[in-house]
Formats: sequence, structure tokens, C-alpha cells
Amino acid sequence: MVRMKNISKVYRAHMIETHALRDFAIHVKEGEFVTVTGPSGSGKTSFLSIAGLLEESSSGEYLLDGVNVGQLSDKERSRLRNEKLGFIFQGFNLIPDLTVFENVDVPLRYRGFSRAERKERIDHVLAQVGLTARKAHFPSELSGGQQQRVAIARALAGSPRLLLADEPTGNLDTQMARTVMELLEKINQAGTTILMVTHDPELALRSQRNVHIVDGQVSDLVRRHSSLVAG
Repeated sequence: MVRMKNISKVYRAHMIETHALRDFAIHVKEGEFVTVTGPSGSGKTSFLSIAGLLEESSSGEYLLDGVNVGQLSDKERSRLRNEKLGFIFQGFNLIPDLTVFENVDVPLRYRGFSRAERKERIDHVLAQVGLTARKAHFPSELSGGQQQRVAIARALAGSPRLLLADEPTGNLDTQMARTVMELLEKINQAGTTILMVTHDPELALRSQRNVHIVDGQVSDLVRRHSSLVAG
């Protein structure tokens, strides 16, 4: 699903170069649940941004579901991102004056789905995250855990092949974090590949594989199941 080789990312500002990633390499197979850990400034966010086609690498090769993204135009990258990827952020990023149903509906409108298909998809994912009874509520009427479940539903509504999660439990207490992690595990078991950045060692241990990044490079791969292969 994700194959990166010799990826580098260099940020330049005022004649200063910052190397976020150096000769970075990773292989994530379809159906895996991989957590990414590392100290602040290690390159985790840059990696996730490149994986999500939000940024381009400075050099190297990135294949997403077999497609070499470096050869795509901006329009083709946007289409691939919309068709293949879903995003979950630490800050939920819900629109406060829209209901739960409407928040999940927003990205589907951009995809051009009919009203009937949008409703079917929204009802399905809200049931999946246990929020059917809350679909007419506004974000301010929900707990932090419920808001994150709305964000997960929004990401799932487009049926992504790959779900990218950036510290999805960072704003939640321990019990809520475990609840969200259990939901992500169920989503993964249903076939969705998940890449999740986390600072929580307990959550990292629950994934199938943990990739640890230090100074923009993979420091080590901790496998949970011997059948999984990383490269």
C-alpha cells in the first residue's frame, strides 16, 4: 500500500536548511496497522504529510497503492488523495456550526456523490462509530471522545484504502484514548490499512507493527506478528 525509498524532505528558510527526512524508507502492506513513534522533531509529521500527499518529498520514490506519486500532476495527486486516503487529526477539525451529520457530509459533497448515496454512507459510518443517535448534535454538545469519533466517521465516509491518523488520541483522557484505539482496531480488522503517529507507548504496543523514527530516519521496526514483513 505504501512504499517509500530514499525519501528526503528539506525545508529552506532564510538560507537555512532543515532536513526533516533523510534517505527514509518504509513498506506498509495492505491491511496492516502501523504506528509511528519518535521524539518531537524526528520527522513523523513530515512523513505523514508526504504519505498523505499533502506535501511532496525533496527526493526519493513514493509508491501509493502501486502508483508512483512523483510522476503525477497536482490534479492527479488531489484525485488520488480523495479516492484512496482518509485523515484523522488530533484537533478533530470539526466545523462548529454544522451538525454531526453535516460535518461527515462535507467531504462527500466535494466527491460529487448524490444526496441519496451521501445519506447512505453517512448513516453507515455513524452507526459504525456508535453515533447514530447524535447525528443532529453540534460538536459543542459532544465529549472529546465523541468528537474524535465524528472525525473518524468523516474520514471513513469516502471508503479510503489508507487511513492516516496524526495523534488521534492526543487530546483525550486515557479511557477515551483506549475507546478510540479499539474503534481503529475494528476498522483495521475490516480491511482498512492504518498509519498512525502517536506518542503513547501503550497504543503503539497495540498495533501490528511500530516504526520508530529518529532524526528523519527509521531507527527500528518492532513487529507484533512474525508473518508481517517490513522493508
